[in-house]
Amino acid sequence: MNHTPHPAHDHVLLRTEGHAAHITLNRPKALNALTHPMVLRIDEALSAWADDPRVAQVVIDGAGERGLCAGGDIRAIHEDARTGGTASADFWRDEYRLNALIARYPKPYVALMDGIVMGGGVGVSAHGSVRIVTERSKVAMPETGIGFVPDVGGTYLLALAPGELGTHLALTGAPVGAADALLCGLADHFVPSSQLPPLVKDLSTSPVHDVLERYVTQPPPGTLDAARDWIDHCYAADTAEEIIERLRASGVPAAKEAADTLLSKSPTAVKVTLAALRRARHLGPLERVLEQEYRVSCAALASADLVEGIRAQVIDKDRDPHWSPATLAHVTPAHVDRYFAPPGTRELRLDAIAPSQEVVW
Repeated sequence: MNHTPHPAHDHVLLRTEGHAAHITLNRPKALNALTHPMVLRIDEALSAWADDPRVAQVVIDGAGERGLCAGGDIRAIHEDARTGGTASADFWRDEYRLNALIARYPKPYVALMDGIVMGGGVGVSAHGSVRIVTERSKVAMPETGIGFVPDVGGTYLLALAPGELGTHLALTGAPVGAADALLCGLADHFVPSSQLPPLVKDLSTSPVHDVLERYVTQPPPGTLDAARDWIDHCYAADTAEEIIERLRASGVPAAKEAADTLLSKSPTAVKVTLAALRRARHLGPLERVLEQEYRVSCAALASADLVEGIRAQVIDKDRDPHWSPATLAHVTPAHVDRYFAPPGTRELRLDAIAPSQEVVW
């Protein structure tokens, strides 16, 4: 009798080398975009390795040359939203549980954030205890461009960024390189991409914090630190409309570009994202923020803008989304509040538990 291997087994490659266990996301043609079976396979592996005394640390990377992971399977989400399905809500429930598991993992979780790391890719990397970026890294939460809102704990991470840097990145969806990812707290260490293979090899025989000493160096300069003045001033405004007014009045060309970028995004997504970030600052641990994100994501699944945004950016690629409502002024506070309302039976409940002690070699 022939057994057809489950696609997740091809799309998530697992192996152990010495004291290190490895997860490789293996959908390079789809830039390693996550599917529900992939999330479940990662969760299962991490749960098993947590109790395995032979495994001292876990390493995650992506197959191919382009990056770790571009996010979730957007086309599948589009079809689900278009037809009123529940597959995306089921996927997010398990994905957000995985994000929380990574954040509380009892052993060093080493994320190689080389190349593109966006959306769900941030979720499987930036909650880890050892987050490594390279000169090729492009880290982003670009959800507002498809009528969605940063999730996978993205609003938690960005709410913790210095000043209003996280607000800028969440609303514009702008990608950041290594230095700016370090500045914003999305990564911990810079290692040149050419040094990743020997670093990974060394992890099989030595603890990660011993290995890092040999490879960590200074990243090329970023751009956000020099922009802190206008970013912190403009994005501290109470409303999206006032943020845009401040950006345009600042006299800084990059600020005007940011205003234009914001106006190209889904007005609803911009306002809901701003509210989600502000609320995240007061919610406490990651688990509470993931629960809020689940409410918001499920509400977005039923919105016209998510279907239209994915159509314009991914399906038809005409880059001409017709948002509804079409302007920020037409997105009312009541409209925004609906995204945070309890969805009844579709609540996500996560236990907030303290991380266990790291393994001592």
